[in-house]
Amino acid sequence: MGKYSKLRDQILGGSADSNIEFAELCKLLVRLGFEEQVRGDHHIFSRDGVAEIVNLQPKGKKAKPYQVKQVRGILVKYLLGESNCRLDMSLSFTGARKIRAL
Repeated sequence: MGKYSKLRDQILGGSADSNIEFAELCKLLVRLGFEEQVRGDHHIFSRDGVAEIVNLQPKGKKAKPYQVKQVRGILVKYLLGESNCRLDMSLSFTGARKIRAL
């Protein structure tokens, strides 16, 4: 399991929101296809297909826990993973699961 997979799992787990490194969270969002704009200490992330704009500010070297929770919500809502694709899982007429990238 890679560094960013572990970070994504840690964020999705929700048990360590106050222990996420700010720089690593920013790198994860860029890796997931978000564009980053920096204005002062505000790091603003946007991505096509994601309605929300993510605005992060560091608290020392850590990310703010409530902002980690916002990122978790976006990861879950849009099914974002390291492959940068969303998966559509549906049942075919045979009852077997069919997975395709959107």
